[in-house]
Amino acid sequence: MNDSRPKGICDENIFSTFFKTNARALRNYLYFKFGNEEQANDISQEAFIKLWENCQDVPPEKAKSFLYTVANNATLNQIAHQKVVLNYAQNKTSNTLNNQSPEFILEEQQFKDKLEKAIANLTEAQRTAFLLNRIEGKKYTEIAEMLDISVKAVEKRIHGALVSLRANIEQIK
Repeated sequence: MNDSRPKGICDENIFSTFFKTNARALRNYLYFKFGNEEQANDISQEAFIKLWENCQDVPPEKAKSFLYTVANNATLNQIAHQKVVLNYAQNKTSNTLNNQSPEFILEEQQFKDKLEKAIANLTEAQRTAFLLNRIEGKKYTEIAEMLDISVKAVEKRIHGALVSLRANIEQIK
């Protein structure tokens, strides 16, 4: 007898649980890795759709890896467009007036640009691990599971990021 019920990740209840468990983490991963919230939301949805479309070919134990790989590849395909958008946003000048001195505003903007550049100069692995830990508040074990690496590798990435940022910030002063 052939059982016509969907197996593994194709089962709606299993997929729904998988979605609820992983959607926010995937979205945050993409946001921290690439810096665009709207794109992170869109790519997350597309990755889950692709997983659903290919559920017969993806074993449940590989679903998370498949999901992150699809999301990462889709985002890398849009990276050129994202750079244009980010450059425009960074170069856009504010027309609003405030009570701060022009010197302070200039120094603040220069420091912000240098800090963003220092973070951007981190390796992709360091930046992702650092932002997941410092901004999202994820523990090393959570980051290791999310990135499919060891806890020791997460520690090394974050340590490298901190060393690099300290060196760059010393140059800023």
